[in-house]
Amino acid sequence: MLNRNRLLGLAAASAVVAGAAGLWWSRPAPPPLDPRAIPPPPDVAAASADAQTSRSGLASKVLTPGTGTTHPAASDLVTVQYVGWTSDGLMFDASETRGHPSTLPLDETLPGWTEGVQQMVVGEKRRFWIPEALAYQGQPGRPRGDLVFDVALLWFGPPPRTPPDVASPPADAEVMASGLASRVLRPGTGTVRPTETSTVTVHYSGWTTDGEMFDSSVTRGEPATFRLTEVIAGWIAGVQLMVEGEQRRLWIPEALAYKGREGQPAGMLVFDVELIAIDAP
Repeated sequence: MLNRNRLLGLAAASAVVAGAAGLWWSRPAPPPLDPRAIPPPPDVAAASADAQTSRSGLASKVLTPGTGTTHPAASDLVTVQYVGWTSDGLMFDASETRGHPSTLPLDETLPGWTEGVQQMVVGEKRRFWIPEALAYQGQPGRPRGDLVFDVALLWFGPPPRTPPDVASPPADAEVMASGLASRVLRPGTGTVRPTETSTVTVHYSGWTTDGEMFDSSVTRGEPATFRLTEVIAGWIAGVQLMVEGEQRRLWIPEALAYKGREGQPAGMLVFDVELIAIDAP
């Protein structure tokens, strides 16, 4: 899922859910699928006798129990593997054919998805029979009638929120001679700090100073692993201040970011970074 050319802001925020276009119920139709169709389940035509049906008409049954104990909220991001069929057995969308899971805002998907995935826990796989009223509701260019989805919930969590101090570093930020400012959001549990040549695994989100998020590993549902020498100068300096488990906010001046390069985020950038692991010295 991670492309080094996208790392630290080389992709627009709109790209993070491009693979899940088939689930949006008010956005353009998805591109053609990989031709490798996944066979439909034997009960694709109608909900099986052991399915549970809600008042809305959504039916579902658990295929594989999960290991989690909490459920997503409608406002959460979710990372899923899924396959979708029409009730006559035609596969019309599948994250599996794209080779990676999809991460998407749950409350912007099909109404049947928003309702159904909130019933799940991490590790669970569930089959949904979604009536047309909770699917595309006859929209042109969309699958018609009732739909069936097999969904595996891999992860969920709240989307990154724009920091209140995104416009400029607060008074309690540490400022280096280079102009890089930072503040610890959560202390770490490690004792070793990365060096300039270390390989690290992080979760991060980045904003311009007007509050626009332009990149986030969190919304992709997958941490990023890279060698510090491969990223912008503000990251090289800032991540070396951290220990494993620490979360830190970085205010990176343009001279330590993309330096006005065309097509890249301009001006000072703000990143929330969680150092998960130092993988190599």
